[in-house]
Amino acid sequence: MSAYDIRAARASDAAEIARLTTELGYPASVEQTASRLAALLPLADRFLVVVAEADGHFLGWIAAEHRLLLHSEARAELIGLVVGSDARRRGVGQALVGAAEKWAVGRGLTGISVRSNAARSESHPFYEHLGYRRNKTQHSYVKEFDGI
Repeated sequence: MSAYDIRAARASDAAEIARLTTELGYPASVEQTASRLAALLPLADRFLVVVAEADGHFLGWIAAEHRLLLHSEARAELIGLVVGSDARRRGVGQALVGAAEKWAVGRGLTGISVRSNAARSESHPFYEHLGYRRNKTQHSYVKEFDGI
């Protein structure tokens, strides 16, 4: 396995983050990603890091947030994890999740959660291997506001 570096995301990472996000099946332009990064990077309750090889090729990224909830104690939630197809099974995902967990503990949070699409069956054993347990199955709904 080649060496890689985990570091905080920067605005200049938009192109590589967009490439990885699109590879996972969520098409995102560089411009859209740059706009989202500009909004997210200044937020103290967000965690966004990338992992890159020495040559600058990105292998993945992870995003988490500090969730303040009315019905339970505050916790961290992994809200995005992408590992490029060329980097899977190399420990990259585990390293990214570990970095997010360390961030959460550093904020004094006592737990972390993640939602995993039922269609992404390969991710379920990954999270279970890292000590995550399935606590519910749910449906996800979305409503688009066209023309508003």
